[in-house]
Amino acid sequence: MPTYVYKFTETGETIEVQQAFTDPTLTELAHPADGTIRAVKKVFQPVGITFKGSGFYKTDSRGKSTSTASTTAKTDSTGTSDATSSSSTTSSDSTSSSTPAAPSAPAASSTPA
Repeated sequence: MPTYVYKFTETGETIEVQQAFTDPTLTELAHPADGTIRAVKKVFQPVGITFKGSGFYKTDSRGKSTSTASTTAKTDSTGTSDATSSSSTTSSDSTSSSTPAAPSAPAASSTPA
């Protein structure tokens, strides 16, 4: 059962009362010292709960990305997007050699005759 805090309106003293959710809010209560019935008001207090750790946000439940290349898109003011892709470097880029790379041969074009 939840515990609610009530305040005696005449004296300002507070008292904790256990009530069910379905019970109505009390307006009068017996004072614990002398047993007289006095007017009370319910005191609302902040909830003492703190969320720590992961799993409390919408983005925490999503899986991690497994792709090796990341893609970022840039949008200019006209609404067109310029997508750039970054990937790992190839082995020829990471090795140093003293000879320049050979030019690539032009691709053979086939034209139907």
